[in-house]
Parts: sequence; structure tokens; C-alpha cells
Amino acid sequence: MRLTLGLFRETPNVVKVSRTVLRQMCSLRFSLALLLAAMNLGTTSAIAGSVERGEYIFKIAGCLACHTAKDDGAAALAGRHEFKTAYGTFYSPNITPDESTGIGAWTLEEFDAALRRGKRPQGGNYYPVFPYTSYTKMHDGDVADLFAYLRSRKPVEQENREHELVAPFSWRWLNGPWKAMFFEPGSFRPRQDKSEAWNRGAYIATALAHCAECHSPRGLAGATDTGRFLAGNPIGPDGGYVPNITPHADAWIRDWDKGDIAVYLETGELPDSDYAGGAMAEVIDNGLAFLTQPDMAALVEFIATLKPLPSTRDPSSDSD
Repeated sequence: MRLTLGLFRETPNVVKVSRTVLRQMCSLRFSLALLLAAMNLGTTSAIAGSVERGEYIFKIAGCLACHTAKDDGAAALAGRHEFKTAYGTFYSPNITPDESTGIGAWTLEEFDAALRRGKRPQGGNYYPVFPYTSYTKMHDGDVADLFAYLRSRKPVEQENREHELVAPFSWRWLNGPWKAMFFEPGSFRPRQDKSEAWNRGAYIATALAHCAECHSPRGLAGATDTGRFLAGNPIGPDGGYVPNITPHADAWIRDWDKGDIAVYLETGELPDSDYAGGAMAEVIDNGLAFLTQPDMAALVEFIATLKPLPSTRDPSSDSD
């Protein structure tokens, strides 16, 4: 069974905490953590050293799931994770510090250009299946720390697998015009009319955790619809519907309070005691469950105050 509060993982013979107690604990933690975030006692001062800080960024950014193949025994971060899309099948690259097949020969400047501008060290542009469109908002320090952490991992020599795309999507040069039309580079800009905690939550959601890449709908060219931010995506990374997470009356989380959101993001538990599955379970287990208390409170604050938007239609809900 799945257990709660991030301090426990899937360990047998552990007494299950009642949902009432869990909600009370999360509510108390949320209030205290939000106060800490407002006082600027966040994660930066709590984690010393670039590698340690980089590990934290690595988890929130979801690098492990996307850069590790689904095959049993697949080497961590060695790439070849499969992404089936309407344009063909993409395969993630090796991001271990192997010098011949990974990023071991990259400089920080090359890593930064890839992560925040979608530029390949060998020339040309990455396909936007790589969420550089969100990572572009990352702060300089977070980029440097993430690079330091990745370089501390075990090198794995494994060649990258070529994408299997049909023309014209196989023409990589088209990524240049695509970027000119749809990509707006630039670091996260805090809103002056919002609290420090809210802005921290916005940074986590829009940059590090890149929530819009799955929860926002996309147009024919594959760009996210910024006017329908987090309003649901009919075709998500698993091929199924990704729900609306704005507080609209028809949204999936319309009746959730901040305690419900916090419990879900940390443990995957729904208010009806069911659990998240699929890609979201990976996002929680490998990333969001490790958020510090101030960062979790900030993310919850941001999500709870999103602009309500009607849900993008779920094709599976169509009636005959």
C-alpha cells in the first residue's frame, strides 16, 4: 500500500494513518510552512552545496522518469525513454556524465543553452518534446546546481536512439521556425502584486515541475495553449486525458481545499482514498513527494489561487 507524508514509502506492516489525522497534520504543516516561506526561510538556505541543491532540483524537474527507459533493469538517466506522440516516437537522450554518449564532455554553457534555449551542442535545436519551453524560466543558480548534480552521477555508455518520426516532423530544421513562432525565452519574473510564497509556488509549477507541459492543451503545432493554462489536456504523455487543475466549477479538483491538494501532491492520495496512477504517480513518487515544507505550501498556494478555466474537453467523456 502507498503510505503518507513522504517520510514513509511503500513499507509493509506500517500502521495506516487515518485520513482525518493526516488532514490535520497537513493543515498544520501547511500553515507553518507558508509562514516560513513568507519569511524567506526557504530551501536555498536549508540545502548546502551545489550538488546537494542540484539533487533537489533534479527531483522536482522530473529528470529521472523521462531519461530512464521503462525496460526492467534500464540504467538510470541513460536515456531511451519512449514518448509516443501524434508526430511519431521520440526517445530521450543519455544525460549521464559519460563523455562519449552522455553529457560528460559538455560545458555549463552548453548545458544551459540546451536546458533553457533548446540548443544542441552539436548544432541545431531540440524538439519541444523536451520541455525547455518551461525550463527557460529556471534561475541561473538552479541550472548550475542541476548540472553539478548530473555530473556527479555514474557514467553510463549507451548511445542515444534516433527518433522515429514521419516527414515533415523528421525535418529537424523546422524546429527553428517553430521556436520563432512559439518559444519565448527568459527567466521567471515574479509578480509584484503577489506574495513571496505565491511566487515561489509559481516558479515551481511553471519552471521546475513544468506542469503546463502535461496539464495545458496543445495546438496543431504542438505548442501549449497559454490562454488555457492548466485547464486540462485531451492527449497527455500516457495518451489519455490529463485533468484540469484550476478551481473551475467543472474541474477535477473543484471541491478540494488546500489540505486535499497538499495530501495529493505529497502522497498521491485522493480525497476518496484512491491514488494517483500513471505518469502522475511517477511525478509524485520521484519528485513532488520530496518538496520541502515551505515549497509544498508555496505550490499549494499557487494552485489554489489559479484563474478558474473551463475544462478542455475529455474525448473519452463523449456520449454516443
